[in-house]
Amino acid sequence: MKFQKISRRKFIASVLLATPCAVLGEAKLVEPTWLKIRHQRFSDKPAHRFVHFSDLHHKGDCGYLESVVKTINTLAPDFVCFTGDIMEQEGFLMEALGILSGIKSPMFGVPGNHDYWSKISFEPVSKCFAATGGAWLLDERREIAGGKVNLVGVTCSRANQAEVALNPRAKNILIMHYPAWVKKLGDQKFDLMLAGHSHGGQVRLPFYGAVVVPFSVDEYDMGLFQTPAGPLYVNPGIGYLSGFDFRFNCRPEITVIEI
Repeated sequence: MKFQKISRRKFIASVLLATPCAVLGEAKLVEPTWLKIRHQRFSDKPAHRFVHFSDLHHKGDCGYLESVVKTINTLAPDFVCFTGDIMEQEGFLMEALGILSGIKSPMFGVPGNHDYWSKISFEPVSKCFAATGGAWLLDERREIAGGKVNLVGVTCSRANQAEVALNPRAKNILIMHYPAWVKKLGDQKFDLMLAGHSHGGQVRLPFYGAVVVPFSVDEYDMGLFQTPAGPLYVNPGIGYLSGFDFRFNCRPEITVIEI
């Protein structure tokens, strides 16, 4: 069989043409549901192991959300923290809660901006989280893990955070939706803070980072940051915004945390 010889110029042109198509295909068809498990350890001898996930933005893809719940259950965490944005439209709420109710560990969470913007009732959300042994925290705290963890949840409804009751005999963990609100905590110190909202930018360019991030993110776009209030971990989320169903170099993430 004879092969047609291709010039170097044509070869380079074909590669340059194919590369954007491959990148676009991955960003559209692969990465949005290519779930990643990341591990973060905050102690040499951790006493607690839990899961952090965020920003479901559920739009009806039940199979994907069920796979998220199955993965969380496989990890068998002591408890689960969710940092906001269950969905964008009220019509998807009960479907999302029905699937989330399958989580087999106590699940604690706070609302995100889309949970407010969609004008959902928080009553069924509270019932769902409580049924797992956890709670939907609206500027509240819970002492969990036999009193060894003081979990504080703050909402998006206050422009400034009030003083919260810290427990010097426990690990003080703060969950919130907006990462930039770490700057509103004054002199308070936490062992760990968790946030979402940023989606990691969804599209991250090599050697550059996120192309664009939402409001109330600032420099805290994804991953671990050391701040005056303590370590902050920003989860890149599970879902994506309506009309922007792409992820590139920014896979959806379940974070396993040991502290």
